[in-house]
Parts: sequence; C-alpha cells; structure tokens
Amino acid sequence: MPHATAPVDLKTMRETASLLLAPDADRPAPEELEKLFLMLSGMIHVAVPEVETAAGRLSKDDVPRACALACIGEARMRLRLPSGETFEQQMSLTTKLARSVRALADHCQALGCAS
Repeated sequence: MPHATAPVDLKTMRETASLLLAPDADRPAPEELEKLFLMLSGMIHVAVPEVETAAGRLSKDDVPRACALACIGEARMRLRLPSGETFEQQMSLTTKLARSVRALADHCQALGCAS
C-alpha cells in the first residue's frame, strides 16, 4: 500500500535526534535550532500515523501497543507546547521533540512500520 506521506526513515530520525541528544552534541546556533525544531516536528507528524496504525494491529491488552500509544500521546502533547520566547525555552522544547522522535523510531522499528 503506498504511503500518503513520505515513508518513515529511522536512520534519519535517529541521526537528527542525536544532534541534540548525543552526549557530545554541540549546542546549536539559534538558526540551526529553528531548523532542527521544524525537522523534528515534521518527523513526528510523519511517524505518528505509522506507529498508530502498526500499534492498532495489536490486541488491546498488548504491552507494546500501550507503550507505543503512550509515546504517541506524549509526542502530540509536545507538539502543542509553546516554543517559548528565549533560546533556552526553545532549546528545551526542541530537545523534548528529539526525545519523542527517538522513541517513535524505536516503536516504529519494534512494530515493523518502517524500513
């Protein structure tokens, strides 16, 4: 079945999230942070329906299903948070988005919804 959106790219998702989450990650410049925010938000928008569909195939009492759906809820909540006015506030939210992207990539891999 063809994707309505671009397919989930786990490698790119993990690499992008690592730009903020890796222990040796450099602090991004403000322009780079804005770019990362947009990229991570887009990745969440693409991955959520894929993970949701894959989780929906599992029984309602399945633990991986519950974990994936909780991750989706957290990612959606983070997308609704205000980005903030200061660089530190924007950095905090973008880091949270990176954590959601990494978690969604893990769920996507575990549920077999991406290459």
